[in-house]
Amino acid sequence: MEKSESGSPIYRYKETDKKKFEGASGEPSIEEISNHIEKNIGEIHMVFHELVSDQVHIDVHWVKPTKERPFHTLVTSGMSDKPMNTPDGVEGCDYAELSICLPEEWKISDEDFKDEKNYWPIRWLKYLARFPHEYNTWLSYGHTIPNGNPAEPFAENTDLNTIMLLPTIVLGENFHTLKLQNKSINFYSLIPIYTDEVNLKMKKGVEALFDGFDKFQVTDILHIDRPNTVKKKKLFGLF
Repeated sequence: MEKSESGSPIYRYKETDKKKFEGASGEPSIEEISNHIEKNIGEIHMVFHELVSDQVHIDVHWVKPTKERPFHTLVTSGMSDKPMNTPDGVEGCDYAELSICLPEEWKISDEDFKDEKNYWPIRWLKYLARFPHEYNTWLSYGHTIPNGNPAEPFAENTDLNTIMLLPTIVLGENFHTLKLQNKSINFYSLIPIYTDEVNLKMKKGVEALFDGFDKFQVTDILHIDRPNTVKKKKLFGLF
């Protein structure tokens, strides 16, 4: 298997690897996930339901900003209806759901979502929640998924171009895992990153990013123009 400089495996997928359309199935846990969201984050304002589902039925739960948490929180349900295809020797990573936190001023409505600058975080929540089931693979801590090859910005107003999965910071540790009678669901936050950050992660591992994240106060609240935490310094002087 191909590996990065850090020793992590690199998975590559082609459109031909994708499963044919298959109606949603599995064991839904939407009620338990909804309770988990409301217990740890806040009241669910709305659920964006899918009209047509492939492999699994993905809903997106929206918690509006509050005084305690002044940002929008969006969380999937349905990804964990089926187990992912985890490698031999990997335990406790069979089931997952995803979240993303957006600034309070982010525009969220059906009308706003007609503009890709507003919709792309939701698009990626749904895309990645279905991805492991479509390609018979898995997603977990530290995985990075680029927007194309080569990676292109998610929208015209940002240079962020790759998603990395990490446990949430701003929602608290209690939100990381939901333990049910028949499965344990891990929740990962979508962290959009830059090409330079991807390159550092591929070279030295995901933990190599954390000092820069701390320095520039990068959390799982999306800021489309945040600093590049590993941007090379310009050299001044004579050449």
